Amino acid sequence: MTVHVTGMGTYVPDVVLTGADVASRTGIPEDVVVEKMGVRQKHVCPPDEDHPAEMCVAAAEEALEGAAIDPADLDAVRYHGSEFKDYVVWNAAAAVANTLGADRASATESYALCAGLPVALREARALLDADAGMDRILLVAASREEDLVDYDDPDTSFMFNFGSGATALVLEADTSDRALARVRESASLTDGSFSEDVVMPAGGTRRPPSEDSVAKGDHALRVPDHERMKRRLGDVSLPNFRQVADEALGRSGYDRADVDFAAITHMKRSFHETLCEDFGLGPDDHLYLDQYGHVQSCDQALALDEVRGDLTAGDVVLCLAAGTGYTWAASVLEWCD
Repeated sequence: MTVHVTGMGTYVPDVVLTGADVASRTGIPEDVVVEKMGVRQKHVCPPDEDHPAEMCVAAAEEALEGAAIDPADLDAVRYHGSEFKDYVVWNAAAAVANTLGADRASATESYALCAGLPVALREARALLDADAGMDRILLVAASREEDLVDYDDPDTSFMFNFGSGATALVLEADTSDRALARVRESASLTDGSFSEDVVMPAGGTRRPPSEDSVAKGDHALRVPDHERMKRRLGDVSLPNFRQVADEALGRSGYDRADVDFAAITHMKRSFHETLCEDFGLGPDDHLYLDQYGHVQSCDQALALDEVRGDLTAGDVVLCLAAGTGYTWAASVLEWCD
């Protein structure tokens, strides 16, 4: 079976924070915010607008239109975005499917935090291959985790790049009509020793919400031991990116020299450049998302949407991601459009 991406959609809120805005809010020099953290601007959500499910619907409508698919013909809607959604303990995929009119579709969710898209592509491809009754899947993701960032906490400064938005991809089995890209192989690995290095201290079962937890600011993301996490992550991140990329490429019949474009999770500029140099990527072979910031598992689709007009048939695209937990993941696409 072959699986193709036949539609792609994105949505970002109208409200923008510039690097200067972030600098003013944090006291960090603007050149550090722009050049080191990589935030020229990022989109953020007003408090009472652009909730994750709503943003997913907007991105999905664009993707479905591009694929020329009626929502009623979808077999599944799968959400792979942030767990910080409209409501706690809630299925955003079901709400998206209902709003779109995807009445036949099963609606489920899968989380790998910022590594979500390569994992979602792998799972969706496997579902389409394994289930004879499933031909069309809509993948949606959204994030507004910028709401959870405490700009007064220097230990979480690596999160000051968080932006908001949503993406959607339509995947279809055994069709080349309208195909944007063929979905090839994927790989992932997880180092669970990082699992509690980034947490929201209150709101879960260990510390249910209370007046005290709100008063103490414990409903923002925190890093219990910033220096320890930074030190340990620095030792393993590049080797783990290499491993998942090489495995995904190798399983697809390629190696790093074959990559025409890499869609990479937003990270500090210096490490993005190190990664690109290590992979032998030229200046046109990647896109640094300093106009968006880091939008959780939406990053790869945001990058692809920006460059899709420059990609040509036969181009090998590497989607490369990492998310706290800590999971590294990669998927390979062969461009068709």
